[in-house]
Amino acid sequence: MAKIIGPGSLNVDITGYAPHLPVAGETTKGTTLRFSAGGKGSNQMVAAHRAGAEALLIGQRGADVLGDILGKFYAAEGISECYITATRENETGSALIEIDGRDGQNRIIVIPGANEKVGRESVLGAEKDFADADAVLTQFETTVEAVLAAKELAQKYGKPFILNPAPHIDVDKKVFDGVDFVTPNESEAEQFTGVKVASTEDCRKAAAAFFEMGVKNVIITLGSRGAYFTDGKREVLVPCLKMKAVETTGAGDAFNGGFATAIAEGRDVETALKFATCTAAISVTRLGAATSMPERHEIEALLQKEFGIIL
Repeated sequence: MAKIIGPGSLNVDITGYAPHLPVAGETTKGTTLRFSAGGKGSNQMVAAHRAGAEALLIGQRGADVLGDILGKFYAAEGISECYITATRENETGSALIEIDGRDGQNRIIVIPGANEKVGRESVLGAEKDFADADAVLTQFETTVEAVLAAKELAQKYGKPFILNPAPHIDVDKKVFDGVDFVTPNESEAEQFTGVKVASTEDCRKAAAAFFEMGVKNVIITLGSRGAYFTDGKREVLVPCLKMKAVETTGAGDAFNGGFATAIAEGRDVETALKFATCTAAISVTRLGAATSMPERHEIEALLQKEFGIIL
């Protein structure tokens, strides 16, 4: 079993569903309220775990009612909390999510809480598991110090380092130097490079900007247009699979968790992109973020059906 490790956020998603999202000053009658495990780091590691990897998340939660929800979820999933600490000093991170019942689109307010206390020492404390990991995966929902420490250990032990630069933050571009795979969506690509991504040529221009920052491989997820990859020499564009979406909250996280799993297993990049695409495609057909992540057998079945790939 491949092992993936990295610092990341863990939240409880407080999600409200409504026939349509309200405009400013409007009150809309909703249909359902759900409390569920979320946070980009947690979602991606749950996606990797269900996709077949051993997933080790380095994070922090509060010793509070929301933290209890996360603890019960991880126990039920069989995900180790060996690098997740609980503190009484900071509240568990949370996300207030509104879902539009017409098309599954969302609006999200993230309250970081304890996630902002995950730093360099948190990551260095897990060094022994970086040494025998197969890939390192992280995002920008903890601290830059944690991201840099994870990159440092990935490079020390020669592990592929995957950075999902989400959400966008003001950060020194040196953070990207040496990143093996950067995986922004189109808006994040624009925010970090200044290139508005509306075409394949725009993807090339944005990728060129990332290469100048020291990134080795660029993947830009394009929503309904699929996913674009380049290493500066070749390009791959994997189409989006047409599925009936009920909620898109965890799609990007599903893609990253699926991609990291395939890379950790030693799959070639094109296969990894298709594996990730199938992971994301299934996730949007279900409610929730972490709870929407598909199991390995579901991903493999869709991979064979849509791309003719048997793992």
